Amino acid sequence: MAPINVLCAATSYPADNEDWRGVFIRHLVDALARREDIQLSLWAPPGPLPDNVRYLPNHDEERMLSGLMAAGGIAHLMRSRSLSGFTAPLKLLRSLHSTFRRESKTDLYHLNWLQTALPLPADGKPVLVTVLGTDLKILQLPLMKSVLRRVMRQRAVTICPNAEWMEAPLQAAFGDVARIQPVVFGIDPVWYDIERRLKPEQPVWLAVTRLTRDKLGPLFEWSKPLFKGKSRQLHLLGPMQEQTEIPSWVHYHGPATPEQLATRWFPRAHGLITLSEHAEGRPQVMLEAMAAGLPILASDMPAHASLVQNNITGALCRDRDGYITGMQKLENSAVNMQCGTNARSWVQEAVGTWDDCANRYLTIYNALLSHPDA
Repeated sequence: MAPINVLCAATSYPADNEDWRGVFIRHLVDALARREDIQLSLWAPPGPLPDNVRYLPNHDEERMLSGLMAAGGIAHLMRSRSLSGFTAPLKLLRSLHSTFRRESKTDLYHLNWLQTALPLPADGKPVLVTVLGTDLKILQLPLMKSVLRRVMRQRAVTICPNAEWMEAPLQAAFGDVARIQPVVFGIDPVWYDIERRLKPEQPVWLAVTRLTRDKLGPLFEWSKPLFKGKSRQLHLLGPMQEQTEIPSWVHYHGPATPEQLATRWFPRAHGLITLSEHAEGRPQVMLEAMAAGLPILASDMPAHASLVQNNITGALCRDRDGYITGMQKLENSAVNMQCGTNARSWVQEAVGTWDDCANRYLTIYNALLSHPDA
């Protein structure tokens, strides 16, 4: 049987092996490329690719996509409310439309993020669309649902959020024109092999996040009495995407590569903290930390509650008192190690590897191709 010709489109991709941006897309591409029953073509910013993957952007598109990444990505540009935030999405959609039109031998589209489906041609070819939490905000734009629904009609479509909590709103918006099927991303095996070495006398806590107001949430406010002048340490890692004043008692290191997290930070950490108030899907860094055996101390929001089992794989908190209590519990060495073991076991069973993720997508590809006129 001939392999399935899949056109995969994404607006983020790491430029090199040190780049933290869009790493999960690279892992997905690598896993799909390892399958002999898939012939993968990729439209995305330039970066390292497996030898058997066709890179689709022409010179102008490659330059445009590189510029988007340098500017912080399309979502960041749109939030900036600048002229580029208005024109960049139009250029992006026009380039995607040209690509879809010229790739006539494509059997199936695998699109990352709902907005990349907007320029699909009326060719009836089936579509799988992955959805992150930020996509739900896109649906609030005027006419967005109507335009997407029109694109989805007369073709088989499966929308795959990477977290179950997004299933209900997507079902309400598109359930009559598409199948909604959550699919979790995978985990690189390197995270499962990490061994932690804790120093109970000097607890080290990590926050790995893009620095924006919503992503940080009340991290500094709630953490101040726990860390300022204390023996425990808070290390903050991630790119500064909004100008942020960082307290002197916070150890800020800028962006970290996956290799740095795996070799330097995760092995020595008591746990990962995320107090995000951002529209999350299923935060990949949380899954990787859990695979590494780290307990999670997180704000009690749907994206976090779908991953963290309170007092089993970490702690969920709704206020400062809950945050303090959760940290104190997890600094008990026995509790900490048991929660970390529970977290790793849960991720291994519920998520697995990127090859497992590729298998999940292949099952959907075959279902879509079996009913191309759905």
